[in-house]
Amino acid sequence: MPDVIPFSVALRERSSEAHSSSEGADFMSDLMKGEGTRDDYIALVAQHWFIYDALERAAERMRRDPVASVFITDKLTRLPALEADLEFLVGPDWRDEIEPLPTTRRYVERIEKVGSTWAGGFVAHHYTRYLGDLSGGQFIGKLMARRFGFETNGIGFYIFHDIADPKAFKDVYREQLDAAPWDAAEKERVIEEVLLAYRFNTELFEDLAAAKAGRRAVAVA
Repeated sequence: MPDVIPFSVALRERSSEAHSSSEGADFMSDLMKGEGTRDDYIALVAQHWFIYDALERAAERMRRDPVASVFITDKLTRLPALEADLEFLVGPDWRDEIEPLPTTRRYVERIEKVGSTWAGGFVAHHYTRYLGDLSGGQFIGKLMARRFGFETNGIGFYIFHDIADPKAFKDVYREQLDAAPWDAAEKERVIEEVLLAYRFNTELFEDLAAAKAGRRAVAVA
């Protein structure tokens, strides 16, 4: 009898290519290589605010769901940190200075939809964002700190004060994924939603690159 592959492993394997494509998008590649500007970084933080605002409002709705609630913890909450980062980076009127890009609007709409009607879909977006934040996001935060001279102000989004051991936290999270009461068809739906989340991320980086080009054109003019 063949070994049964844990769902968390299948999910990681099925999404690895999409994950790599998202991470390798030109906008993020430039930012990571030091070719991006502070304005580019601020643009990314601003889009994160809209995404996490939707995700964490969905989490509040899902707290009573027997499946989704297992994954929800205040230790992951990012919105207050994002708001503090934006106040530091943009100023006290930051809410008047930011707006969602087209992909962000679609991304938020999708999170709001599944976050109201489908626990598995909510978990798919929760997994894609927060486990990424606890993985590659930690490296990004440190890199941005060095690149722009930040200490904690400006990169609070990447600092999880209440999670002392990110690896241990992620291990437990994956165990929870494996224990979720989903049949094969539902697991496939969740994987497809994770792939959709990665597509949103990749397309968002394309939007950010286009906005960056627009800023450069204005500066040259």
